[in-house]
Amino acid sequence: MFTKRQSLVIWFQHMKHVRNIKRYGHLIYVSKKLRYAIIYVNQEEIESTMDKLSRLHYVSKVERSYKPFINTEFENSKPDKAKEYDYKYGSL
Repeated sequence: MFTKRQSLVIWFQHMKHVRNIKRYGHLIYVSKKLRYAIIYVNQEEIESTMDKLSRLHYVSKVERSYKPFINTEFENSKPDKAKEYDYKYGSL
């Protein structure tokens, strides 16, 4: 079975604190210029992890991603016939 995971965006003050942020989840991305990190956490543990992270003195803000709750099935997923002719899909 798959474990449901959700990402957290953590805004911090200095790059040296990234090592400590790694302890709270699976580190995916770190922006040096904007000073934020993206980690993945199990959905069951997300509230407690957010509380722990927000209490740290070097963390300025913690945001959760709502991607798992967004519907990604779109109604008009088939290409339009006019566009298919204009862009010449499938022909060389």
